[in-house]
Amino acid sequence: MSEDPPLAPPRTSWFAALRARPVLWALLPGILLVVAGLWVFLAVLDGVREKDDLWDLDQPVLEWLVTHRSTGWTSVLAAITFVTGPTVLPVVVLVACVVWGLVRREWWRPLLLAGAMIASTLISLAVKGLVGRERPPAETMFVPGAETTASFPSGHTIGTATFLLVAGYLVCSRTPTVPRVVAWSVLTVVGTSVVALSRLYLGYHFLTDVVAAVALAIAVLGGVVVVDRWHTLRRQPEALPVPS
Repeated sequence: MSEDPPLAPPRTSWFAALRARPVLWALLPGILLVVAGLWVFLAVLDGVREKDDLWDLDQPVLEWLVTHRSTGWTSVLAAITFVTGPTVLPVVVLVACVVWGLVRREWWRPLLLAGAMIASTLISLAVKGLVGRERPPAETMFVPGAETTASFPSGHTIGTATFLLVAGYLVCSRTPTVPRVVAWSVLTVVGTSVVALSRLYLGYHFLTDVVAAVALAIAVLGGVVVVDRWHTLRRQPEALPVPS
């Protein structure tokens, strides 16, 4: 009488295996944001280097916006680009973080926001130096010669996007409500889009510059989510999500 072969262990899907690891499951949203942001950024960078894909729209978008400038819109968008530039935005962030810390009597979230802004600035400067893309022609700039750093990515755009994305996450993740999440989402999309438009409209950047900047800001947000959730889980192990 032959013995029956041993039963093979039941197959476990990667999704079920992931859910069986609560810590990794908790960090997954941040990891996915990092991967998605870097994937889009690398795709845009490849298009810039190969001169195809989204790069094909750079010159047409720039020319269309330059030819449709008006005195009123130029004044408004020039003011926006000044406020979100390296002179004013760091001061706004510093004041916001200090006020947040003093009013709420906490420093973890303000420090995360400040750290994210510093990280986005360093990443932007590093990529600018490595890629070394030239700015649009001086004759298309609102103030010729006003921008001397490399063009790719847009520093104004990555700074604004990082500030709105990270601040929105830090505020909404603690007490999430539908109105709050919707309001921050709208503010982030509109705010980032307006700043990106100002850089294109004033002739300081190409379309691929601002798209790459937003992608990098999403990756920075992912990093913040990972650090914040890891910190929370270390302090409050009971905060681990329980897979159902």
